[in-house]
Amino acid sequence: MAISARNVFAGTVSEIREGAVNAEVVLSVGGDVIVATVTLDSLKALGLAVGVAATAFVKAPSIMLVTGDDSMQFSARNHLKGVVSEIKTGAVNSEVIIKLSGGSEVKAIVTNDAVTELGLSVGAVAGALFKAGSVILGVSA
Repeated sequence: MAISARNVFAGTVSEIREGAVNAEVVLSVGGDVIVATVTLDSLKALGLAVGVAATAFVKAPSIMLVTGDDSMQFSARNHLKGVVSEIKTGAVNSEVIIKLSGGSEVKAIVTNDAVTELGLSVGAVAGALFKAGSVILGVSA
């Protein structure tokens, strides 16, 4: 299957927290963790359970980048840290690729102004933030 999402993370479900309508699904991806929010209907339809292999998809424009110390807290459930490995600059936006310690990559589309304001360059430490509701989960049929 070909998809348009730039971020594809294959992993294993390590935890599920069910609520009245939604469930929070924790996916272990190498040394990193991705949290997704899905409906209970989707949880059942996909057969998601601890130990099940699943893939998380996140569109690059849904990724927010942060730099600096870790004194700020965010409401976004996903905060992955790594090192900028590549910046592809366009006329208005740039694609910033962050290599995570577990070996995965996160690709973000941000404005060129944001790249400058955050001081992003290859080798810089950066964080990638995205909300659990921005994560789409899939399983092999």
